[in-house]
Amino acid sequence: MSAETELYREVVVEHKRAPRNFGQLPHPTHQARGRNPSCGDEINVQLQVDDGHIHDIRFDGVGCAICIASASLMTEAIKGDTVSSALDLQRHFRSAMTGREDVDEDVLGKLISLQAVRNYPSRIKCALLGWHALAHALNDSGSDTTI
Repeated sequence: MSAETELYREVVVEHKRAPRNFGQLPHPTHQARGRNPSCGDEINVQLQVDDGHIHDIRFDGVGCAICIASASLMTEAIKGDTVSSALDLQRHFRSAMTGREDVDEDVLGKLISLQAVRNYPSRIKCALLGWHALAHALNDSGSDTTI
């Protein structure tokens, strides 16, 4: 097993067992639900945004290990960031996972550990579900998205 694959497995297992920022916000300013009908994953993303900054973010729902781990890593990566930075990171992550952009550790940080998902094309939607919901929440302030 390659070092990349081992890191991927460790990160996914850790974030599935103990997802960060899991739960609901009492009074979100932005929220969206992402659903993947082909596998049954469903993620709700809720944010507290004030003056262009993400003060808090939570997610809940059901999904496979990749889906939950990716959403957990996402919340860690953008909490406290600006909305524009979070949307930029969302675009870079999506492009990196779909192969439209090289994986850049300087841009993705800890999210680089999910690059092994690219080896499993049928699982890329799992890794992107929370990110799609994030983009919809920040752009539409409360919608559902299906991938």
